[in-house]
Amino acid sequence: MHTHTTKTAPLIAAGIVAMLALSGCSAGGSIAPAADAKQLTGGTVSYGHQQEPACVYGGWIEQAYLSYQVLDNLLSLDENHKIVPWLAETWQASDDQLSWTFTLKDGVSFTDGTPVNAEAIAYNFDYWANGGNSTAAVWLGGYYESAEAIDDLTVKVNLAKPYPLFAENLTQSYFGIQSKQALETRTEEENCAAPIGSGAFTVGEWNRGENIELIRNDDYNSAPANAKHEGPSYVEKVDWKFISDATTRVSALRAGEADAIYDVPAIEWESVGEQGYEQLKYITPGRPQQISFNTAKGIFTDENLRKAFVYSLDRESIVDTIGKGVIPYEGNGAVSQSTPGYSEKAADAYSFDLDKANKLLDEAGWTERDDDGYRVKDGETLDVQFPYAAGRIINADGAAILQGVQEQAKAAGFKVDLIPIPASAAASGKYSGEDGYDISVGYWTSVNAGIQYIIWRQNLQESPNPSNAAFYNDPALEDLIIRANSALETDEQNALYAEAQEYIADRALSVGLYDRLSTLAVNPSLKDVWQESSQGGPVFHDAYFVG
Repeated sequence: MHTHTTKTAPLIAAGIVAMLALSGCSAGGSIAPAADAKQLTGGTVSYGHQQEPACVYGGWIEQAYLSYQVLDNLLSLDENHKIVPWLAETWQASDDQLSWTFTLKDGVSFTDGTPVNAEAIAYNFDYWANGGNSTAAVWLGGYYESAEAIDDLTVKVNLAKPYPLFAENLTQSYFGIQSKQALETRTEEENCAAPIGSGAFTVGEWNRGENIELIRNDDYNSAPANAKHEGPSYVEKVDWKFISDATTRVSALRAGEADAIYDVPAIEWESVGEQGYEQLKYITPGRPQQISFNTAKGIFTDENLRKAFVYSLDRESIVDTIGKGVIPYEGNGAVSQSTPGYSEKAADAYSFDLDKANKLLDEAGWTERDDDGYRVKDGETLDVQFPYAAGRIINADGAAILQGVQEQAKAAGFKVDLIPIPASAAASGKYSGEDGYDISVGYWTSVNAGIQYIIWRQNLQESPNPSNAAFYNDPALEDLIIRANSALETDEQNALYAEAQEYIADRALSVGLYDRLSTLAVNPSLKDVWQESSQGGPVFHDAYFVG
């Protein structure tokens, strides 16, 4: 998921957090290891992550970050956006692009002792397509027909229509391979909490709400070609702690309670670097953090009102103010700047123009204002329902950006009602239907602009698409994206993907806010932590301590 490369135990008491923050700030000494420090063997990496998923394996990126440590994929994506071997040594599409053949590494086993063979791979494809992983299922939807073991190490996957980017999509961790025996014989709950793969780590104890332990797989022999070393991990264990508060994560890093942390707040980014911590930053390809307009019900069925809302916002200034130069502004609502096939024209389609916003609203009959400055028509206030998944899809920096949107839209007369949705309400789907919102916000990670097929495929009774957050059914747009997906030449793919982005921008169906980041800060005594290139998750297989 990027442009050919990218641009560019939890703490318990608040008192302890405050002390740690003070001690970190006043330490004064260098955290850099000695010049003659040597590589150490073993040890436990203490890692502070910001969210706890319900399962280790599943269709959410937070699960993909975890499952990457435990499950191997068929293929990996290197830092140059090139597909490289992982469990599959070779892969090839047929001349008609309707079948893909993968030849597997020999001698690889799952941690339950069963072989990683073609039968297991074929079983995983059927498992994904039947809903075993919701995100894998939507990537396969409309394309996947069947998978079959040709021999012990050769698997053939049959598609309904050509998809030259099929192999690239398989580099995402939603396509992590699980033991067939485990999927057949264990309960859903068992495979949720501790999936059985062939990866560098196995799942140890999970203390819900606190941490999950990842234990080294001493028999690991199937690292991807872009790993930094072969064989088992150097460290014995990763203590993957769930620390939802960003300030607490940074305090834990500075106090030495965490060796690495995820999601460094923008306001802390510069100082963390100045203090000598290694900084890793990945701009997530796919759909950026954007707002989609409900085109099925409410005020934004009117294209001119959608455009008026966009013109009312100086989105770049909001992002620059909150993001401190760390969070990239993104004008494109369809795909982020780190995505192959990105359209600058779509990104530049709208700039801040309050006069134009006011003119469009006046022409639409919203000419009156109430005492608070909000526009009124026929006794109704120009009210915009804007729910967002606080702490789940939108972090603290993102919430501040949305508050900036709310404030700026008021100048044109929009009354934006920001509604933070707790995880329980989000899971229940309370705000997900046509009656649930006027605008929505969110991202969707991807390795390429084919994400547009998932987002903009029509939502029809015979073929539902709940990912179409704008409720916009347009066969012309769908056909454009399908043609892009099936184009054999990269230039043709990207031209068609760009045309789709511009189609979306022209109609103000979705507009960008900022690019979703995956950031890490790492103590310099821990070496070779890196971010994998399909989704930006941390990789601990190669990590080691020095001392």
